Amino acid sequence: MYIPSAFRESDLETLYATMRAARLSNFVTFTPGGLVATPLPLILDASEGPYGTLYGHLARANPQWRTTLAGDALVIFMGLDAYVSPSWYETKRQTAAVVPTWNYVAVHAYGTVEFFHDADRLLNVVTRLTDLYEQPRAEPWAVTDAPEPFVQTMLRGIVGLRIAITRLEGKRKMSQNRNADDRAGVAAGLAASDAAADRAVAALIPG
Repeated sequence: MYIPSAFRESDLETLYATMRAARLSNFVTFTPGGLVATPLPLILDASEGPYGTLYGHLARANPQWRTTLAGDALVIFMGLDAYVSPSWYETKRQTAAVVPTWNYVAVHAYGTVEFFHDADRLLNVVTRLTDLYEQPRAEPWAVTDAPEPFVQTMLRGIVGLRIAITRLEGKRKMSQNRNADDRAGVAAGLAASDAAADRAVAALIPG
């Protein structure tokens, strides 16, 4: 990922917060047949390893886990993003020398991949993922709500995934390269949007 110095995000806790908030990531591997990607929800265990470890699972029918991997995997986590109109810049009124752009937050996690089939490990991952996303519900569903034989059958249809993170890249592109008046214009423009995501990005524009 190309990261100009103005947009580099290196704080580990901030990177972790983006990864957790992203919910759905893209798991990318390079194989003899080319690049392969699968959208996946993943658990981040920040306490395991210097940069943390990711856990999840793939459908057993997904050929991605069966292919020989060339090097580390890449997992892409996208945060908030918004289109930036040049009409919001003060510079437009002064010189008109402006163009559109996009503001966004992204984290790329690189790491070594392990696929596993052990039923106990698979059950642990499935349970943790389920608990993570069911917890906010008033009446959360639990894996133990399903009949145990049915759960065991379902587990045979998936393959576990563990990625020990070896490198993290973070980018927070929020108009930091523009002057204060331009940034204020972008924040105001996004804050006036009907889209909740645009208004959320407005709050991230530095003053």
